[in-house]
Amino acid sequence: MFKKHPNGLSVLFFTEMWERFGFYILMAILVLYMEHEFGWDDSTKGNYYGWFLAAVYFIPLLGGWLGDKVLGQINTAKTGSLLMCVGYIFLALSSKSNPLFFFIGLFLVAFGTGIFKVNMSVLVGNLYSSTPALKDAGFNIYYMGVNVGAAIAPLAATLFSTYFGSYRISFWAAAVGMVVSFFIFRSGEKRLVVTHHNKKRDDDNLSAAPAMEKNEFTQRIVTLVILFLIVIFFWIGFYQNGFALTLFAERSTQILSWLRPETYQFFNPFFILVLTPILLSFFARLNAKGKEPKTPVKIFAGMVVMGIAMAIMIPASLFGGNENAHNMSPLWLISTYFVVTIAEIMISPMGQSFVSKVAPPKIQGLMMGGWFAATAAGSYGSGFMGKYYSDFLHHQYFLILACLLAFSAVLVLISLKKLQRFS
Repeated sequence: MFKKHPNGLSVLFFTEMWERFGFYILMAILVLYMEHEFGWDDSTKGNYYGWFLAAVYFIPLLGGWLGDKVLGQINTAKTGSLLMCVGYIFLALSSKSNPLFFFIGLFLVAFGTGIFKVNMSVLVGNLYSSTPALKDAGFNIYYMGVNVGAAIAPLAATLFSTYFGSYRISFWAAAVGMVVSFFIFRSGEKRLVVTHHNKKRDDDNLSAAPAMEKNEFTQRIVTLVILFLIVIFFWIGFYQNGFALTLFAERSTQILSWLRPETYQFFNPFFILVLTPILLSFFARLNAKGKEPKTPVKIFAGMVVMGIAMAIMIPASLFGGNENAHNMSPLWLISTYFVVTIAEIMISPMGQSFVSKVAPPKIQGLMMGGWFAATAAGSYGSGFMGKYYSDFLHHQYFLILACLLAFSAVLVLISLKKLQRFS
């Protein structure tokens, strides 16, 4: 898998795998923990869920600046690792009688993840400065590392909650995963490539550049901002996996001894691991024929597919899911996760690769932070919408999401020419 790719990719792959193991244990049980430990209603859970994810993906703006200008990408990533580890420990020590530790833990995990994640993405892009043609494939391989950890996490959470009857053991496991991630990164950091920028030299170069180059600098930023605004809608739909789809599993889907509500989040990363090599092979064949679609076209396709995923939940609700009677087959959710996965592969790694290609080098970290800020807005939107999950019939809720995603696909289509300028 790593053949033909830089040596540092394997370091980043396994570092991210263990970091995601911790994060997706949290994501698998966060809503369930708030419901069973604290007894909060859907509106309260939606608020905390949305704000947490918004912080996770908005803080990368700060993380990009820290990596570009202050600590450097490697030191910023290491700092984020340590903050996440401490955050999981606080979550493990939280309880109904000690909710302060819950909020401290969420804040530390959000802050640590935010400054870690953006610099990891920049470090992946840095590996391909001399082989840009491999960059899309490199980000897809890196994304597989993300999803190995994400696939193991809900299975581990299921095991711990089944045999120990407690979600807190899962938080301790997340902390252990972060320790492993830190030492993998620390042992392989010499194989990574960092970007160093001299502010005075960069400013001098920019001021000395011809008018066309200045104009291109601005156009590249505008192109990325257009993408950031559109992709918000994708994340509103995607992060229903930890909220609306989890509540559908908890309340509307048949209860099986081996398939708990938190287990369903296994399917999305599992399908990524299965489908990513297939899609990479498909695009490689198209590339060999000179027919591979540009990244913005892939993003458009991903928006359409994500709308289809939400549409699947409409009949699932109409045929009995609206009753909250544990009467629906698990196949409804599993098939939805399958379609969500196809959309995610077309958008998330492709979007990061696109940012890496288009962003002006002197602000690459900041622009990658912009990608995550868009994810933050969509993540908060998912929680904001989740507040109203119980106020609508479920089919109405998923119909609204499907319409939002259809609208976003139209926006991509309208903006396609501008998005393709530098891809």
